[in-house]
Amino acid sequence: MKNILVAIIIAGITLSACKKNSFITGNANVTTSVDSLHFDTLFTSTGSVTKLFRIFNQNDQKLRIDEVSLGGGSASVFKINVDGFNGPTVSNLEVEANDSLYVFVTVKIDPSVANLPFVIQDSVGIRFNNQQQWVQLDAWGQNANFIRSAYINGDETWTNDLPYVILGGMQVAENVTLTLEKGTRVYLHADAPILIDGTLQANGGADDKDKVIFRSDRLDEPYKNYPSAWPGIFFRNKSINNQLKFTEIRNSYQGVVVDHPASNGQPKLTLKETIIDNCFDAGLMAINSSVKAENCLISNCGKNLVLVQGGNYSFTHCTVASYSNSYIQHKDPVLAVTDFYKQGNNTVTADLHANFVNSIFWGDNGNVDNEVIAQKQGSGVFDLSFTNCLLKVKTNPANTTLTNVILNQPPAFELIETQKKLYNFRLKDESPALNKGMATGITIDLDGKPRPVGLPDLGSFEKQ
Repeated sequence: MKNILVAIIIAGITLSACKKNSFITGNANVTTSVDSLHFDTLFTSTGSVTKLFRIFNQNDQKLRIDEVSLGGGSASVFKINVDGFNGPTVSNLEVEANDSLYVFVTVKIDPSVANLPFVIQDSVGIRFNNQQQWVQLDAWGQNANFIRSAYINGDETWTNDLPYVILGGMQVAENVTLTLEKGTRVYLHADAPILIDGTLQANGGADDKDKVIFRSDRLDEPYKNYPSAWPGIFFRNKSINNQLKFTEIRNSYQGVVVDHPASNGQPKLTLKETIIDNCFDAGLMAINSSVKAENCLISNCGKNLVLVQGGNYSFTHCTVASYSNSYIQHKDPVLAVTDFYKQGNNTVTADLHANFVNSIFWGDNGNVDNEVIAQKQGSGVFDLSFTNCLLKVKTNPANTTLTNVILNQPPAFELIETQKKLYNFRLKDESPALNKGMATGITIDLDGKPRPVGLPDLGSFEKQ
């Protein structure tokens, strides 16, 4: 009996040893010590930083890893070494039961390459038993102020000494003001919305070097001009006293969204000499809010200007124009105004007061007959007027007052080359919009150049 018991114990030990020495062939429990590696490096000089992560075999059998590889292959700026073997691909790795491998990752970048993106990305793929896992890699490039998932709860002023690169988003708290001095550049990652619960003041200047810029952090071809490259700027319920002056917002999903009226009765957002361009969805969307805009260009967005559920709006000397191109097909009106907003099965309405003066609303290369639409569903006030404007419409917008309006005459912009994506929305000598405005007291145009005391041109640019 004693001999039988000893035999059973020995057999059990032998079976256990065999099991641990055999390879798992089905679903395997494999984890990594991190799901992403961030290299917080400024590439003002050649940067070389090494970090590591571990691959854990959390099974009671050995694991054969078919491959650990860089997604970018040999062209990647990242390099890997897996337990002493150099990449970009390391194959046929064995990991003992409940053991791990070390993966060392290095990034080295030549800072003399002028068109480097601010954030450089790749990934490490781990393939085993017909399963795949990834560890994401990113490195902060160039010389900038890098901000990750920031919550600003005290007044701040940003200067133009270095660009600001935002990853993971940024929120400005209620009763807090973020001020951007002239020439400030803000570059946004794909996961980085700007949420304003307090106040944003962007104080740009007329010279190109003095403008405040919001755009994607991808500066390399072909990505630098892609729309929908970052989420956009959102002025939320409690936000007040926002102003963007000589500011450019480009290549976002939604350029600017303004929600609810301001609590102090003033315009929630004032736009002066501002460009919103190449946004995949809406350039400017306002939901029952209040916006005052002067000398603004909203161009080549999916839906350039959308004002819904009423509100109070004043747009003077603005150009709102879209042309179909390979990035965005022009299939929505450049201006849509409603006194309602649908929330699920409910329709909410509110009073509307909106006036447009000395402005141009035009679209082309698309399938839109009416570039301006107005829709009323509520029983309240619907006060919508266009004075000394140029519109492209097949049918005049409903419930609207039109005064001294030019209909369906091409504005003759200076340059429109959709294949090369070259656009200049200044006016040619033959433009019907020249000298057709009314005096408004606005003394400059979008370029900061003078407007006449007499009859100004329509749109955001004055013919000089």
